[in-house]
Amino acid sequence: MTYDVLILRFGEFTLKGKNRSRFEKRMMEHVSQAIKAFPELEARCVFGRIYVALNGQAHGEVVDRLRDVFGIFSISPALSTQPELEAIREAGAAVIAAQRTKEQTFKTSVRRVWKAFPHTSQEMNHLVGGYVLRLNPQLKVDVHSPDLELRVEIQQDAALVYCETIRTAGGFPYGTNGKAMLLLSGGIDSPVAGWHAMRRGLELEAVHFYSYPYTSEQARDKVIALASRLSGFAGGRLRLHLVPFTELQTSFAQMKQDPLIITMMRRAMLRIADQLARQHGALAIVTGDSLGQVASQTLGSMHVIGQVTSLPLLRPLVMMDKQEIIDRAQAIGTYDVSILPYEDCCTLFVPRSPSTKPNLRVVEKVESFVDGYERMVEEAVAATETMELTPDHAVRLASASEEAWF
Repeated sequence: MTYDVLILRFGEFTLKGKNRSRFEKRMMEHVSQAIKAFPELEARCVFGRIYVALNGQAHGEVVDRLRDVFGIFSISPALSTQPELEAIREAGAAVIAAQRTKEQTFKTSVRRVWKAFPHTSQEMNHLVGGYVLRLNPQLKVDVHSPDLELRVEIQQDAALVYCETIRTAGGFPYGTNGKAMLLLSGGIDSPVAGWHAMRRGLELEAVHFYSYPYTSEQARDKVIALASRLSGFAGGRLRLHLVPFTELQTSFAQMKQDPLIITMMRRAMLRIADQLARQHGALAIVTGDSLGQVASQTLGSMHVIGQVTSLPLLRPLVMMDKQEIIDRAQAIGTYDVSILPYEDCCTLFVPRSPSTKPNLRVVEKVESFVDGYERMVEEAVAATETMELTPDHAVRLASASEEAWF
């Protein structure tokens, strides 16, 4: 069976009152971007939904392109027909025949958007449902919990008939709730944190700290691949800021305060991210912290580390356990890259017994003895390299580095 329309439903932003038109406009922009590879498609926003006319294009590949568009709550492939009783009945029978795989229960739900239609919604439930039942006597009616729900949406110019509802990313349209900086390591957690932040409508720019020659070119490529994958959720483009961190990191190691080195590193990263955020108009910093997962993510450590910035620190994963984070990483396609064996600077110089309850005054005192601390922070900001990535970067990297990675 060939469907000819996709019905795209919005998520929670439909409750935003006077701002709703702004969200809908942004949704149309993102949907148009997602389907631009299919020039025959036509999208229009009507009654708080987006309808995509397929014009002969198979719906499966289009749905795959739209699954990751934040703000879309669900998608239904539908068959369009004339807004007439007999045409709707025939379309309903065709949709049920395509969906039915065994003896099942079903119900009919009609939504009459065009109020001039000669039958009420309740009348149409019986008229369409009875017709389908006569053609499929093995079906049973269950109005409470059916296996199949035949839905009909009657508009003035067409009636849309469908059964399937595909859950998608949901959330808010990307970029409608401001901009933030994502601290992106090469691990599992931070890309997942970025995905959750984007799902809440945040526009992101990523910041990665590298310590060449202690970290390899493969580690750098790994982060580029992760950022490229995230760009697919960001409308196709994502900025990545690569910050040289070697001088600061070696200076901390020379202080011989091993239990505090992770705390000082994370504080320095936040100082730099704070400056980059202010330069690029970001109003918050997103991290992949999960409460209690490692020494720097105890409540005491997060309190001391966070003191260096006045920007909000957003921690989407703070109450998630590791398996939940891994499951999400697998679902969004970052896990296989994250587990590649290339270390980032966060895994270097890790002491045997890092402090889980650092004292703020002690940390600040040790930092005051780091020669040229402020200068090194400023130089790291000035030497930051910025890349603008697209999903194609991840494809090229994976292909070029396949032997080295796997």
